[in-house]
Amino acid sequence: MSGSTNWISLLVKAGVALLVANELRGLALAAPVLYGMYAAGGTLMAIWIAVCSLAGIALSILGPLFVAKKLKLV
Repeated sequence: MSGSTNWISLLVKAGVALLVANELRGLALAAPVLYGMYAAGGTLMAIWIAVCSLAGIALSILGPLFVAKKLKLV
């Protein structure tokens, strides 16, 4: 039984590492969006596109984190 427990523990640790990598990916994706909004001069359309893009990025990051907390993996 301890062999399977070790595998489960290893998989949970790998999942947590992937969640951290997902957070870093979100930061990397948000930087160009914010720069694009700045380069566009902060017009209303640029702000709207930036908000929508950042909301999509946030959803792709917070969704897996929410599921992991519901499953008590984190």
